[in-house]
Amino acid sequence: MPERADVIVMGVGTAGEDLSLRLIHAGLDVVGIEPNLVGGECPFWACIPSKFLIRSSNLIAEARRVNGVAGTAEVTPDWSLVASRLRAEVTGGWDDAYGVQRFQDAGGRFVRGYGRLTGPNTVAVGDQEFQAQRGIVIATGSHPVTPPIPGLDTVEYWTTHDAIQVETLPASLLVLGGGAVGCELSQVFSRFGVDVTIIEGADRLLAGEEPAASEVIESVFAGEGITVHKGAHVTGVEQRPAGITAILDDGVELTGERLLVATGRAVDLSGLGLETIGVDASARFIEVDDHFRVADKIWAMGDITGKGMLTSVAVYHGSLVVADILGQDPPPADYRAVPRVTFTDPEVGSVGLTEAAAREAGLEVDVVTRPVPATFRGWIHGPAAQGVIKLVVDRAEGVLVGATSVGPHGGEVLGGLAVAVHAKVPVQTLNQMIYGYPTFFGGVGEVIGAYGRGIARVLDPNAVSLFTD
Repeated sequence: MPERADVIVMGVGTAGEDLSLRLIHAGLDVVGIEPNLVGGECPFWACIPSKFLIRSSNLIAEARRVNGVAGTAEVTPDWSLVASRLRAEVTGGWDDAYGVQRFQDAGGRFVRGYGRLTGPNTVAVGDQEFQAQRGIVIATGSHPVTPPIPGLDTVEYWTTHDAIQVETLPASLLVLGGGAVGCELSQVFSRFGVDVTIIEGADRLLAGEEPAASEVIESVFAGEGITVHKGAHVTGVEQRPAGITAILDDGVELTGERLLVATGRAVDLSGLGLETIGVDASARFIEVDDHFRVADKIWAMGDITGKGMLTSVAVYHGSLVVADILGQDPPPADYRAVPRVTFTDPEVGSVGLTEAAAREAGLEVDVVTRPVPATFRGWIHGPAAQGVIKLVVDRAEGVLVGATSVGPHGGEVLGGLAVAVHAKVPVQTLNQMIYGYPTFFGGVGEVIGAYGRGIARVLDPNAVSLFTD
């Protein structure tokens, strides 16, 4: 006979664990099923350890900025210190014993293994079977994707997991992918002395962000000695005596001691038993309604739904699923103001619609832009204050529908902008605020103030652009 539980959670990553603990604290009996590490990608291979590495590399860059400004400094990077601290202080040697104990101490039942649906209210893990009284939540996440490049399966390449866990750095590194993860790790390794080359198929780095953001990061990377090949497609990979060679579609051959594949993430629905509830297991994602319901008493959340593919979004999904399971009638998910941050140096923070996306949506927009060095705090900060602030204003409603903050602490500056987009705060109200001075967020006030006073040059009937000297 199957063991009974109120809720069965398939996938105890960051969002699945958070959802489980919320349900447990609400008094429900929860079974959590996870084949890998409790907590998932975020604490072991993604959000947390990568930011630890980024912090270490930023310290190197900041120390070197003393020269010619406040004195002199000689910096000698030592990756062994970083790798050992990461293992000891951040990931616990990639051991989730503490996470499992935390889950069980809260009152949950943890099962290690791959869960598969065997019916509309049952899940099997090996020979064990569990029956849900209140519902089943599918939160099995995503995994690093491997592109179908000829020869890739014949070489020992790194995924992001390998890159995070590396203890000895190579002399040179090829990075496939110039998105957020590829850019972040490229800058980290470069600052520790690795000769880094990025290969990106799009015509710019961070192709999902504003072009102005891409321009800043590409300029910074060029100054730091990171080579970037844009609009380049790899047609083959070979292992050669000098290392791994990537052959591009224009005939150029690039060789590195190591190859990092950072081309995104994918979802695998096979093996979940979705066919037992009438769901296509060959689909790219699981289709859900406004309350993340897949079928009666079955929910799916996080990456597996294809909505957001961010830890913050998955946790947000979980809060709505919990409310639905508890009968609290939650509102539909709202994605108008999803914040995203690329933790390069400078950081790239953005929220809402880009200018291009706003225009594609049929909005008439005003676009206001100012380089961070042209703000008071940016000028004080000096040469390290490379960046740009860009605001996208819905002209009809007079509210921000998108914003980008590139610069020192760009992700933190984004906070106020995310509130403005989410709450639809009128630009007129933002112009009447008092901003801390001189701060990086105060630069946003400078841009909005200039826009409100009409200090701008009309470039075309649909846009206003402001650039200050």
